[in-house]
Amino acid sequence: MPVVGISRSARGYCMNLVLETMKTYSSEDGLTEEALVTKLRTCRYHHLFLHTSLRHNSSGTCRWGEFGEGGLLWGECAARHFEWFEGNPVIDLLSKVKELYGLDGEVTFRNVTVSSENRPRPLTLGTATQIGAIPTEGIPCLLKVLLPSNCTGLPVIYVRDLLLNPPAYEIASKIQATCKLMSNVTCSIPEFTCVSPAKFLFVEQLVKLLELREANHIEFCRIKNVVDEVLHMHKYSELNQILKLLMDPTWVATGLKIDFETLINECKWASDKIGEMISLDGESDQKISSSSIVPNDFFEDMESSWKGRVKKIHIEEEFAEVERAAEALTLAVTEAFMPIITRIKATTAPLGGPKGEILYAREHEAIWFKGKRFSPAVWAGTPGEEQIKHLKPALDSKGRKVGEEWFTTMRVEDALTRYHEVGAKAKARVLELLRELSSELQSKTNILVFASMLLVIAKALFSHVSEGRRRKWVFPTLVDPPRLKDVKPLNGAYGMKLVGLSPYWFDVAEGSAVNNTVDMQSLFLLTGPNGGGKSSLLRSICAAALLGTCGFMVPAESALIPHFDSIMLHMKSYDSPADGKSSFQVEMSEIRSIVSATSKRSLVLIDEICRGTETAKGTCIAGSIVETLDKIGCLGIVSTHLHGIFSLPLNAKNTVFKAMGTVYVNGQTKPTWKLLDGICRESLAFETAKREGISETIIKRAEEIYNSVYAKEGLSGGNDTELQHVCSYASLNGSDRPHFQSNISREDSERSRSINRMELLQKEVETAVTMICQRMLIELYRKEKTSELTEIRCVPIGAREQPPPSTVGASCVYVMLRPDKKLYVGQTDDLEGRVRTHRSKEGMQKASFLYFTVPGKSLACQLETLLINQLPNQEFHLTNVADGKHRNFGTSSLSLEGVTVC
Repeated sequence: MPVVGISRSARGYCMNLVLETMKTYSSEDGLTEEALVTKLRTCRYHHLFLHTSLRHNSSGTCRWGEFGEGGLLWGECAARHFEWFEGNPVIDLLSKVKELYGLDGEVTFRNVTVSSENRPRPLTLGTATQIGAIPTEGIPCLLKVLLPSNCTGLPVIYVRDLLLNPPAYEIASKIQATCKLMSNVTCSIPEFTCVSPAKFLFVEQLVKLLELREANHIEFCRIKNVVDEVLHMHKYSELNQILKLLMDPTWVATGLKIDFETLINECKWASDKIGEMISLDGESDQKISSSSIVPNDFFEDMESSWKGRVKKIHIEEEFAEVERAAEALTLAVTEAFMPIITRIKATTAPLGGPKGEILYAREHEAIWFKGKRFSPAVWAGTPGEEQIKHLKPALDSKGRKVGEEWFTTMRVEDALTRYHEVGAKAKARVLELLRELSSELQSKTNILVFASMLLVIAKALFSHVSEGRRRKWVFPTLVDPPRLKDVKPLNGAYGMKLVGLSPYWFDVAEGSAVNNTVDMQSLFLLTGPNGGGKSSLLRSICAAALLGTCGFMVPAESALIPHFDSIMLHMKSYDSPADGKSSFQVEMSEIRSIVSATSKRSLVLIDEICRGTETAKGTCIAGSIVETLDKIGCLGIVSTHLHGIFSLPLNAKNTVFKAMGTVYVNGQTKPTWKLLDGICRESLAFETAKREGISETIIKRAEEIYNSVYAKEGLSGGNDTELQHVCSYASLNGSDRPHFQSNISREDSERSRSINRMELLQKEVETAVTMICQRMLIELYRKEKTSELTEIRCVPIGAREQPPPSTVGASCVYVMLRPDKKLYVGQTDDLEGRVRTHRSKEGMQKASFLYFTVPGKSLACQLETLLINQLPNQEFHLTNVADGKHRNFGTSSLSLEGVTVC
């Protein structure tokens, strides 16, 4: 989280971000007030500084925000804790940061500002909230439909920030090209475990821990996961192309410019370095000491803080000393206390008497003898007498007697002291090794930050593509805008065309939306009844344009979208009592901001313009705004119920009249939610009021007044253009790494053999599955004479991998290879969800899978049953053999001789 400084310049507002952990800063200039407020509302920061340049405005006063521009920003900042500063907005802010964190004056900060040239303007607050880029109550949330529900944390934040700050055309093109490749990937992909929501501050904490040399083995395991997943992508040709495309988006997100070969080489170095030192998951050569006499909790508490942190080869001497000390302690305790316990048990009366046991005194980190109703009296001629003579009261660290029941001996205390000494020595050695590793990795901080962010972006885009395929969205054709401002588009080449556009909050796969085709070459003046879908259309167009401009998939059948320099949506306005502004004042303020930022490469969407003031003058203001936008030559829509605008002498040569259609059914006018050419003067106001519960008496009286006043003026006529179309009753709601060679213990050898057995099992299963299913498909091909023979191609999914997006909606047959070497056969149209479900069960976290896709669920079911019934004949053990009895398919014995494996 950065320190934020806000200032004002001739170009607009400026936002400076300083990251103390990374010793970097970045600046973004030329922001509008609306865009700056949007950034503040979504930014998580440590401290906020406001520059004194903000106090001066066009009114000539120093009472910032009281008059005109600045009120919205002041309202946002007034509710936050901030400090004023003056001087150079960057240099003095860095001085404040050094003072704040107690840094030496010689510490330098590196500028990682990414140029905003050719980048679209950030979204205004109104636009961001009205399409749900910033979640807002009552507004369909765009973020929720872009990603699956199980995708949370940093990938969501990345997508949100990309929507709020759309990228330049070159980066958007890279993102779209990446998503297209992801959509067709057939190999398994990493799980991207390093970006779970529980690790929000992982990168920042990691940098700080490396700097302070306090990173523990868990952090190092996370780092290795990060670099290994980058190397996993580099290993496969399909994923390697994606990895290369992600370099530029990661540069923009981090400000760090890193060469591809450098990234791969440094990731290999970091992975090998950590792999040489850190004891990784599954390594079992450092078992906690154990004894049948000494309570195991004692050894667990004493040794768990350092065992299993680094590889045993680095602490062989310390490890051996601890083992010898533990054995000596066990022997001392056994010889000192066991004869006494045996004696007590042999002489205890049936109804009570003294008791004795060996216990772990956790508070004192000691193993002592505890005797209840026991006194160390000497009984002549009885066993244990010699041991009782050596007992003495147990003492705490300050030499005070612990209690009347606790006893020890000098030999036990000496063994305890020796055990603690060698344990402390071993722990100190482990910490020393971890600190040395921290020092070595500190020089690679930029690489680790870059790799972490790259995986965040990869996770976000893979998730988006999976959800987009499920929703049947498409990749738009993204048009590069003219480089020169005086170059005009030819034949509408830079217009926008959305075919089969649906509201983004509807699931197209469920078929519940009314689709529209929007072919926009200029400004639209849109009319339509209440509830006719004007607002929904504007939201849908805005979302599609924004998604296309960012390189994402869009909710349409096909789309051509220019890379806009700004996308602005204005909808309903509310009053702002804190600023002393009425709703109309707020609306005019927002439209001023929109018009001043509009160019011919902008998309402007204004819903029900000038609704908050007197009709005649509001109509004229609306007409003048339409003229201005028409003259600029931007694309956009202005919707209105002010039908008097069509009677104004407007000089708007390129504006096209569009309407939301209606149809007359059973004596009632109903909306169809279809966009058509023409003008619609029908408001359906009475029908809407009646539907929302206004009494019949009020409605009838309103109709009487309307007929007596407006009918005489000839203003009650129908549509200027006859709108005929089908009525719809849908509702718009809203490389392999060099292996580190070391002395391999017996446990390591066992684990290696186990892994080899699993690999062998996987190959055997793959061969059997391919032969069984391919034989069946050949028989079906000959019998049904189909045009194409389906080829069985098994794809493996490793223990820390997941299916690619290309499996979304595809019929898959899969085999799960459980850790106990048993198999489970299944079929599904949601392979990712099924894999996640299997791995959520106890002991199945590291299960691997084989899968192949087939055309159609019916065939998948047949092959599933076939495999369930045939694999046991190949001496494979299945956990769901009973499922094969659900169908009569595949129960006969198939001969596998002569089978050709494609």
